[in-house]
Amino acid sequence: MARSSSLSEAEAGITCFASSLPGFRGVLKHRYSDFIVHEVARDGATVRLTSFDLPTECVDVKEEEKAAPKADADHSQALEAFRALCVDADCDALRGLLERMAAGGDSDVSPVILSPDADKAHRSEVHNFFKKNFKFLVTDTVEHSDGVQRCIRVRLGSGAGGGRGGGGGRGRKRKNMGDSGWRDDRPFDSRGSSNWSDNVGKFLRFHLYKENKDTQEALGVIGKMLGLQPRSFGFAGTKDKRAVTTQQVTVFKVQASRLAALNNRLFGIKVGNFCYVKEGLVLGQLMGNRFTITLRGVIAESEDIIKAAVDGLGKNGFINYYGLQRFGSGSVPTHLVGAALLRGEWKSAVNLILDPREGERDDINEVRKHYKEHGDIDMALRNFPRYLVAERAILQCLKKCPGNYLQALKGIPRTLRMMYVHSYQSYLWNHAASMRVDKYGISQVVEGDLVYNKECTPGEAASVDTSEADGADTGSSEIDLCSEAQPEEAIHSVKKVDSEDLLKGTYTFDDVVLPLPGSQALFPGNEIADIYHEMARKDGISLTENAHGVKEFSITSMKGGYRRVFQRPIDFEWEHMTYMDDSSSLAETDLDILSRTKPTEANELVSSGISGHQSQDKMETPSDASISTNGSCSLENMPIGSPDTLPKKVAIKLAFTLPASCYATMAIRELLKASTSVCRISENTQLLNLFLTSIVNLNCDAIFKQLEVPKNGGLGSALGICPSCFE
Repeated sequence: MARSSSLSEAEAGITCFASSLPGFRGVLKHRYSDFIVHEVARDGATVRLTSFDLPTECVDVKEEEKAAPKADADHSQALEAFRALCVDADCDALRGLLERMAAGGDSDVSPVILSPDADKAHRSEVHNFFKKNFKFLVTDTVEHSDGVQRCIRVRLGSGAGGGRGGGGGRGRKRKNMGDSGWRDDRPFDSRGSSNWSDNVGKFLRFHLYKENKDTQEALGVIGKMLGLQPRSFGFAGTKDKRAVTTQQVTVFKVQASRLAALNNRLFGIKVGNFCYVKEGLVLGQLMGNRFTITLRGVIAESEDIIKAAVDGLGKNGFINYYGLQRFGSGSVPTHLVGAALLRGEWKSAVNLILDPREGERDDINEVRKHYKEHGDIDMALRNFPRYLVAERAILQCLKKCPGNYLQALKGIPRTLRMMYVHSYQSYLWNHAASMRVDKYGISQVVEGDLVYNKECTPGEAASVDTSEADGADTGSSEIDLCSEAQPEEAIHSVKKVDSEDLLKGTYTFDDVVLPLPGSQALFPGNEIADIYHEMARKDGISLTENAHGVKEFSITSMKGGYRRVFQRPIDFEWEHMTYMDDSSSLAETDLDILSRTKPTEANELVSSGISGHQSQDKMETPSDASISTNGSCSLENMPIGSPDTLPKKVAIKLAFTLPASCYATMAIRELLKASTSVCRISENTQLLNLFLTSIVNLNCDAIFKQLEVPKNGGLGSALGICPSCFE
């Protein structure tokens, strides 16, 4: 059964704070430009968009490519060789393609699909044949609509022919294959291209700047324009959607000029800082993230409280919890799906993913309800948006193999399906961290704690299971994969603190780690270990045995890992600011800086209606409401009267770096001493706020009296707000 609300912090095990300093009230993500994220690369460099210039390296076509036969050459000998390799029908289809190309019929140069071929070795032989004999053609493998059979698709390669076909299918609608049943809805992939110089790295690395889009969405837009499949791109980690972020991305054998040409067509996305490298990025290849976070509408009893709280965060740090993003933003937390998988309840896990849920778009929920009542897979597939990756993958598998729920779950991209299991590990870790802080505090190490072993040599370092990387192919709406949610850091081996360690004072609380359960992970040598097993037992899960024989969905088949209990922000800075206009920008984005330092090229992009920063950055009224120390909705400092008479408001701008896998929202939680749970405000509440801003010279008591509702609870009840909002 779907829950009626999203997961609360307490349910996720997030209950403690690192310090007893009081917090203050402030608005997080009032505008998405209030949350700026820059990736920190493995070499320690902060990734910023600073240039749209093309690299100095020139990607020339190889000499042998220049000398390669063109479409209008005599291919009779190669065609006879191809006839011997494949069937007559395939040879005839290829001959027809060559004839259309030679005739210059650009509008009619559609890909051809060869006969089904179940032999992977033979398909590889065919691919290699085209690379050798038809260098101006590109091949890839596509699947039949039944999802089982495979065939080879042949198309005009980039750089050949000079017409629209030379763009790899870009800029025109690809034609369907008629009634052949072969799927032609997938973008073309550039992996088969051999037009590349040996003296230039085969990967183009670029900086991806995006506004209010998640990583997969932004790369999906770019991939569609280039005719590339999503797997063509490599990146170190996903970044927040409701933010302005910059990160490194790599793509295989794509010229920088092609990518740079997209800037004038991209909305809320920019690419730049191009260079060619030998290797592509994979998940986890980053040092961390640099955050610039602006809290608006700050209200506190005194400036001293604000200063003490902010300085305290920089000095004392925060409990390194997994944030609520780890468990999804919907009413079905991902760790519940993970628990079902670990129990071997395949049908239950499928239902949790597919069933109707609270808080989702009405049209999508209607599709979910219809499928639950009627089991109409085709209707659901037609109406589920493509970003519901898990749902669509399950349904496609169930269509082929009705009732095979395990196989349907394995149809979900691996990084996404494993996120469910890793989410359950994170759930246990959070509860264990709270118990550790509750029971022993954070001022000292106690006997039995797990710590980084400072005495081990680098050769003894134990790698952590990085398969829990958030990212690739995880475009599911229910998992809010944020920039902080990266693979666990590789750490040295751990040890249990003993009495001798305590006497020497070798370790501090900064060294304490807790395990993510797995076959190679140690548990603490004190009472903290019990909570792992007790909570798992309540959920019907064993951490030491495989209950169902499917290794992929068993804790015992995972290595496990370790995570620091405590984290201090790195290179911490903050600034006290005042402002009057809620729509004003209080922090510069990369595009703002470019507009100031390189106005000609940057402003040309902005003036073409590309940047959404100035015009599209809207206030997050319903979903990012004011987070305060006591959960109250403040009526203080509300803008009343004309702009000239608006009171000054206070903002706090923070800048700090966190290692990969740390959640910036947990640092903000420590600062405000408030839950990061999303506060949903009804439309009536927004109307009330508009009404209140138009009232001049009335204090709060007079407003409540005029509205004719009790100050304590009545107004909240009438508008769907908790009574404590008006206490």
